[in-house]
Amino acid sequence: MIDFKKEFWKRLSNVKSGLMDVDGRLFPMTPNLTPEDDGAIWFITSKGTDAADAAEAGKTIRFALSDNSAGLHGYVNGKVSTSPNQEKLEEIWSVVASAWFEDGKYDPDLVLVKFEPQDGEIWLSTESGAVFLFETIKANLTHHEPDVGQRATLDFKKAA
Repeated sequence: MIDFKKEFWKRLSNVKSGLMDVDGRLFPMTPNLTPEDDGAIWFITSKGTDAADAAEAGKTIRFALSDNSAGLHGYVNGKVSTSPNQEKLEEIWSVVASAWFEDGKYDPDLVLVKFEPQDGEIWLSTESGAVFLFETIKANLTHHEPDVGQRATLDFKKAA
């Protein structure tokens, strides 16, 4: 039996980007996780962006992802907030983030956003192209739907 929440966090660590939905507007964001698994997804953005404004207002947003290489597709809903946690920023800082901020981690326009998932729906697909190809060929020969993954509804408010 798969522990879908555990698998979600494991696969999310390999996702490079997704779409943040704030009030019906979608924009790409890079999810960041910390090594100590604090149950949050972290984003780095600039003051005045939809993500920063939503976090300052403590809004509930949706983060959607579809990453074939990670074998993870779906969305999670949750609350966003700003965080002054410089240690957390140190943990998730990357060369990609540094390209966006002239003064690096100390840029006055930088906003650290904490996203605390509440619920969501995910699909775990095979991470292997060979397995996907085999299942597709088998489905065409047997006239049965290919077995390329599993779907789960997640509730992050409940203990695993």
